[in-house]
Amino acid sequence: MNKDPSVLQHYQDIAGLSGQMLAKAEAQDWDEVMRIGTHYYEAVEALRALGTLSTEDRSARRELLTHILGNDERIRALAAPELERLGHLLGAIKRQQTVLQAYHSTTPEP
Repeated sequence: MNKDPSVLQHYQDIAGLSGQMLAKAEAQDWDEVMRIGTHYYEAVEALRALGTLSTEDRSARRELLTHILGNDERIRALAAPELERLGHLLGAIKRQQTVLQAYHSTTPEP
């Protein structure tokens, strides 16, 4: 029997959060992905302080980790185009700032 049932439950909670993040990513709701991602990060960090799993629960953990990693892979694939778009946007803003700074420095003072 599991010495600490909360450990496996914690993995199940993390899997649930990753599923929520995937659903929001599929809906292109990146603000919610980030909000849930904060809870996901906190849950993963809290997992470090918990005990170990029994031998019987290790296979259940393996399945949960496979599920979590699969969700993570799909979220990253969905986020990649958005990150590329933001990269182009930031590049355009940087170029505009450079042009404005160059223009401002060459404009004579009245």
